[in-house]
Amino acid sequence: MEKQTFRLPLGVTSTIDVARAMRELNALNDFMTAAKVRTPGTPLQLPKLTRQLDELARLNDYNLTDENHRKELTARLNTVMGKSPVLHISFASEPSVKALERILSWLRENIHAQALLTVGLQPGIAAGCVLRTPNLLFDMSLRSYLKQQEPYVVQLIEEAANRVVKKEVAQATNPAPQPAKQAEQPKVPAA
Repeated sequence: MEKQTFRLPLGVTSTIDVARAMRELNALNDFMTAAKVRTPGTPLQLPKLTRQLDELARLNDYNLTDENHRKELTARLNTVMGKSPVLHISFASEPSVKALERILSWLRENIHAQALLTVGLQPGIAAGCVLRTPNLLFDMSLRSYLKQQEPYVVQLIEEAANRVVKKEVAQATNPAPQPAKQAEQPKVPAA
């Protein structure tokens, strides 16, 4: 049974998710093997499958009760673990699930069909994100932007400080004229 393209559901994001699906698939294999040696008529309850594994099988037309399908799915997941590109993305705060799904969807449509994403937190980046591959770094954070703009920011601060200093010097050398005091009027006695 030859499959054309192996697709990962958006719920399978990282190598951790792939490893979890593989463990679950191995547990299902063990259960099915044990079920073969049980005495006929013994009630069996199939182990509960996670939504990720169920969606993975459905998306790629695998029947998890078929031993050959389980073996092929295991082989495909091993290939994903070993050969799929893994990107690390860091945010200042926890990203929403919807945002991650949009990013992962774009990566899988434009970069690689089995791209995996590891998400991290770096509060120091302030806003934006940092994307790392094994050999490249894309820093799209506010921290990086401000660092690039540092000479300009320093120039603006110096200009503002110079204006304040010039104003203070001007006031110190040319004091503002004081309002003239009115001469005291003689008090008229009350009659």
